[in-house]
Amino acid sequence: MTYLLALDQGTSSSRSVIFDPSGHIVAMAQMELTQIYPQPGWVEHDPLEIWRTQLATAREALLKAGISARQVRAVGITNQRETTVVWNRRTGLPIHHAIVWQDRRAEPACLDLRERGFAATIQAKTGLLVDAYFSGTKLQWLLDHVPGARQQAQDGELAFGTVDSWLIWCLTGGAVHATDVSNASRTMLFNVHSNQWDTELLQALDIPANLMPHVKPSSALYGEVRADLLGHSIPIGGVAGDQQSALFGQACFKAGMVKNTYGTGCFMLMHTGSAFQTSNNGLISTSAAQTTERTEFALEGSVFIGGAVVQWLRDGLRAISNSAEVQQLAQSVPDSGGVMVVPAFTGLGAPYWKPDARGTITGLTRGSSVAHIARAALESIAFQSAALLHAMSRDAVEAGGSRVSELRVDGGACVNDLLMQFQADLLGITVVRPAITETTALGAAYLAGLSTGVYRSTDELTDLWQVERRFLPTLATSRATELMEQWEHAVRQTVL
Repeated sequence: MTYLLALDQGTSSSRSVIFDPSGHIVAMAQMELTQIYPQPGWVEHDPLEIWRTQLATAREALLKAGISARQVRAVGITNQRETTVVWNRRTGLPIHHAIVWQDRRAEPACLDLRERGFAATIQAKTGLLVDAYFSGTKLQWLLDHVPGARQQAQDGELAFGTVDSWLIWCLTGGAVHATDVSNASRTMLFNVHSNQWDTELLQALDIPANLMPHVKPSSALYGEVRADLLGHSIPIGGVAGDQQSALFGQACFKAGMVKNTYGTGCFMLMHTGSAFQTSNNGLISTSAAQTTERTEFALEGSVFIGGAVVQWLRDGLRAISNSAEVQQLAQSVPDSGGVMVVPAFTGLGAPYWKPDARGTITGLTRGSSVAHIARAALESIAFQSAALLHAMSRDAVEAGGSRVSELRVDGGACVNDLLMQFQADLLGITVVRPAITETTALGAAYLAGLSTGVYRSTDELTDLWQVERRFLPTLATSRATELMEQWEHAVRQTVL
C-alpha cells in the first residue's frame, strides 16, 4: 500500500501523521515545542528544536505504522505561518530564534509603514492589513537587530523563510530554498496577483531580494528528503500554511465554503475562488492552497488566542492540571454567570485589529467561581469565532453572494462538544465536524498525493470527506444577539 507522510509543524508542537490513500490515519507522533517569552509581547521558538522534533516525530510515526520510508509515496508539509526564520546559507544555522506569528515587537515598524502611506498599497498587492502578525516586519527586525545581519544579507550569505522553508532546507540538506504561495502570501512582501515577490514592498522594508525563497504552487515537487534522514529518499510533494492546508483538507474547494480551525489561535477561511475580494469588515484576503499556477483566494479572519486560553487556565491560573479537564470544569456550572473573558494576551486580531488591547475578565460578582471563569474562557473561543463569521457573512453579501449557512470545523478544540454546541447557538447555523479532524495534516497529505499521482483530482478528495457530527443551533436568535452584544461590550473594555 502507498502511504503519505504529513509533517505538521505547529505553534505548540511538531507532529507527523501517516495517512493511507483513503485519508485515514495510520499512525501519528507528536512532541511539544518550547515557548520562549523574552519579554511581554515577544514570542520565540528555537528553529533547531523545530527541526529536531519534526524529524523525531517523522521517525516515530514510521515506527508506529510499522512501515519503511520506501512505502511512503510523498511528504507533505504544513506549518505555523508568519513565524520567521533567518539562517546562514553556508552553515545552515539560524542567526536568531524564530520570531513567532504571535509576536508583537514589530509594531513600531508597522506604524512607520502606515505613516509613510503604504497601508493601501500593501492591502491592494498582498490582501493583508499592515500588522506585526505578518512576516515582513519580523524579518526587518532581525536584519536591524542581529549584529552583522544586514551586511550578511546584502552579501547573499543569509536565507529567509517561514517554517516550511526552514524544514524544506533541512530535509533536503540545504539543496532547496523554497516556499509555496500560501505561505508567501503571509509575508506582506508577496504580490498575490502575480505570485511574485514584490520589488516595491521589499524596498519599502529595506529587505534584499536575495534573502527570499523560490515560490511554487502548493501541490508541486519541491525536492527529495535526504535518504539518510528517514532511511530512503522521499519526494516532497505538497506545502501549505496550516490554515490553507486545513481549508484544503476540509474539501472546501468552491467559493463560499467556510472552515474554522480551533488551535492555539482560531482561523476562519472562506474560499472565494479566483476572485480577489477586499474585505470591508476587518478581514484579510489571502492566497488559498493552489494546485496549479492559477491563482485562488480566500477571505480570512484570525483569532490570536483560541485554544491557548485553555493553556492559560492550566499554566497561568492553575485552574486545571491538564487541558482535557476544562470541559468538565466548565460544565459544573450552568452558564458563565455573566462573566466574560476576553483573552487579548497579544492584542486582538480580526475583525477588531487592536494591537494595544489587553486581556480582561468582566462581570465578576461575589458568587463567581473558577468554574465560571473557565466556562467564560472556553466560550471566548466561540465568541471570537462568531465575530469572524458575522464579518465574513457581511463581506459575502456585499460581494453579491449569500450569507454563510454552514461552518466546517477542525483542530484540537473542535472535539469539545460544549464549545461546538455553543458555537452553533451563537451563529444560528449548522456546525459540521468531520470524521477526520486532523484536516491540517490531511490537507498537506492530499496536496502531496495530487502532485505524485495518488489522486487524480480534487473531485476524488471531495468524495473522501465525511461528517462525524452536525451541531444544530438550539438558542433563540434574540438570546444569541444579546450574548454577542455583551461580548462586544467586553471587547470595548480591553483598550485602555
